Amino acid sequence: MADTLGDRLERILPGGRGVWIPMDHGVSGYPESGLERMDSVVDSAIEGGADAIVLHKGALSHQLGRTGWGSFVCHVSASTVHGGPRSKYKVSVASAEECWQRGAVGVSGQVNLGDEAEPEMISQLGNLTSEAFPLGVPVLGMVYPRGPNLKVADDDDTGGVAHAARIAWELGCNVVKVPWNGSADSFR
Repeated sequence: MADTLGDRLERILPGGRGVWIPMDHGVSGYPESGLERMDSVVDSAIEGGADAIVLHKGALSHQLGRTGWGSFVCHVSASTVHGGPRSKYKVSVASAEECWQRGAVGVSGQVNLGDEAEPEMISQLGNLTSEAFPLGVPVLGMVYPRGPNLKVADDDDTGGVAHAARIAWELGCNVVKVPWNGSADSFR
């Protein structure tokens, strides 16, 4: 059976919904509670029925080699708490091809809307979807409206979340992660 984009999406979003466990926070700041015992957390997530786990490339290679599980998503955006005023500027640290070669079922990139470096992050996410498309690799776009230059329209009751989701979709992401704004209706 061919492993197509549709097959991969169905694996990580069965029936269009899924439970994903983000474990990519160790790059941004460490120690992160729970990540100091990553192997046992990954084992528990898999045993508990998670549909996907999001990791950076080194952790992904380790966990895939250790578990053989086929639903890891490789996060390619990174920054740290040590970056001073640029600590929210996510830079690309892997390509879709590298993630694919490491065994990832999908890739993930992040944009912080309203950040000084927003244009660069948007460009990087666009490049990621361009790289992933010919490989048939699903892309998760994590887009967060939270930078100091964020402009939210007076009539936008989502606080910029709807625009964030639209950006990810328009750039070619198959899956979108945005912050919860407290209103289920705003996500309809």
